[in-house]
Amino acid sequence: MKIGPRKVVSFEYKLSDESGQEFEASDDESMKFLFGRGQILLGLEDALKGHSEGDEVIVTLPPERAYGLYDENNRHRISSKHVAGNIKRKKPGEIISVNTPSGVRNARLIKAGKFNVDIDSNHPLAGKTLRFEMTVKQVRDASQEELDHGRAH
Repeated sequence: MKIGPRKVVSFEYKLSDESGQEFEASDDESMKFLFGRGQILLGLEDALKGHSEGDEVIVTLPPERAYGLYDENNRHRISSKHVAGNIKRKKPGEIISVNTPSGVRNARLIKAGKFNVDIDSNHPLAGKTLRFEMTVKQVRDASQEELDHGRAH
């Protein structure tokens, strides 16, 4: 069975940058998604389309097709009252939760002061060219319930 619309796909992966530095891997735990519903990076969906169970797929995605270019405008100084939890226990580089008008968002702590914090809300992999090594573990027809809900169960 080929990967395409109305299919649920399970795959294992290893994610690294161009130099081979590994960022994460599924570690024998398959990722599952409903094809065509925007649940994974579009570049990954494009690379997997037409493949079958057992296929190994390697794709390199430039920043524009992965997590975007790094944007200096996503660095902000905010009042420490908008940070969830105890900011004094956090170190630069750690991910913190920030309360925004549109809900809680994650950001990387750059510097914490007495009244303000400097944060970076770019995705941690923004600006990086990424290499995904994937193995397709299962391809099956989506159930009507999965199609109605828009996600794999």
